[in-house]
Amino acid sequence: MALFPMNSCKENAAEKVDQANVKMAAERDAQKIVFPTINFDKTSHDFGEIDNGTAVETVFSYTNSGRSPLVVTDIKSSCGCTVPQGWSKEPLMPGESSQFTVKFNGKGANKVSKTITLTTNTEKGREQVRISAFIKPDPNANVPSPVLKQTTK
Repeated sequence: MALFPMNSCKENAAEKVDQANVKMAAERDAQKIVFPTINFDKTSHDFGEIDNGTAVETVFSYTNSGRSPLVVTDIKSSCGCTVPQGWSKEPLMPGESSQFTVKFNGKGANKVSKTITLTTNTEKGREQVRISAFIKPDPNANVPSPVLKQTTK
């Protein structure tokens, strides 16, 4: 049977730490990360009352009000009936503005609300705007045909 000397892993652990690395980590952690800030001209848009199936669109403008470049990597909607398009994936410098268009196919019934989510390099990482509309029901849709009663003699 062979015996091996048992040393604790904690012995001399402090001596093994490179103080230069500790100093660099402390300096890095002390630096405040400067995130870009996005400000929208509006965070929601109401199309009002529209006929069922009437396509509508609106433009959302935004400005980088932060102190570092803003990047919008993706924009998605909460359903396929709403399509965001026309945004730039290029960095937006502080003070610069840009925009994107949201197209809604106008299908549905009554009050509808859709959320559009931007994936960004802001501190939150995701920013949201909303659209809404009241869709008037199609007067010709789902109208039951008259039922003729048969009379017995």
